[in-house]
Amino acid sequence: MAGTYYAGIDLGATHVRAAVADETGEILALDRRKTPRGPRGVDVTEAVLDAIRAACADLGIDPGEIAAAGIGSIGPLDLASGAVVNPANLPDAIDVIPLREPVSELVGTDRVALHNDTTAGVIGERYYSELNPDDMIYLTISSGIGAGVAVDGDVLHGWDGNAGEVGHMIVDAGRRRTCGCGKAGHWEAYCSGANIHEYARDIHEREGIETDLPLGEEGFTAADVFADPDDPLAAEVIDRIADWNAIGVANVVQAYAPLVIAIGGAVALENEALVIDPIKERVPDMVLSNVPEIRATSLGDEVVLYGAIASALPGGGDGEAHAH
Repeated sequence: MAGTYYAGIDLGATHVRAAVADETGEILALDRRKTPRGPRGVDVTEAVLDAIRAACADLGIDPGEIAAAGIGSIGPLDLASGAVVNPANLPDAIDVIPLREPVSELVGTDRVALHNDTTAGVIGERYYSELNPDDMIYLTISSGIGAGVAVDGDVLHGWDGNAGEVGHMIVDAGRRRTCGCGKAGHWEAYCSGANIHEYARDIHEREGIETDLPLGEEGFTAADVFADPDDPLAAEVIDRIADWNAIGVANVVQAYAPLVIAIGGAVALENEALVIDPIKERVPDMVLSNVPEIRATSLGDEVVLYGAIASALPGGGDGEAHAH
């Protein structure tokens, strides 16, 4: 097939997605597979490369025909080496996942951009949105919590590529819950998909609120809490999560003064009325500055992938907004 092709890769803790797009950012081919749990970081790298190969094969092109590629990845990142280091949501044996150089070798170009996944998210939101404000945030509430931030048209990366780790802001001065990172009182410790069910267990243990939730079962997850919002314990947990989320978002608003906050991530998108709507209701009473438009992302669970593609397109690498 004739044309100019661009690749986007979304490396998450659960899935790897690779897409080939045209010069307008439209996806032409897509491959999705599970993220390997190791045993080594290079096994994850190989899954990324195989996903790119499969997307290219589906389109009938060679990877060498890719003009540029963008990667949106779980962190933490080491931008200097182009790798993920000690990822929090993969087994401890996985210490380094090389990305930029192996992808560059496969596609035959050094035009490979590497971003934190939430940074890719804000790039994608701005590029593909009908309105692309210079000041906006993409916030994910999923297994973890993080933000991609654009201020005055510049996407904030941070010296090491890890700006926007807002899930590790302290929202609880009482430090009653410990985050997966080992520090206490963090936003993630209360409101992320990896912690909501444990928060429910904590509240039940401390306060004895009656419940029919399967607290003692091994498969008990955040989804069980949201599935039964009329249960007394579930209702209490959802209300407290709404407060912590509103506090976190209010802090983000005061720090960056966005005009728009687009929210994504499985916890938020699968429970919009119970997660996003309460944030919209509570934040206006918490902030001094202008209240931003708060909404669900328009790109669903593919926002990071779209951002990775946009970062590969001419003019999109730094997250400059170009309406699609």
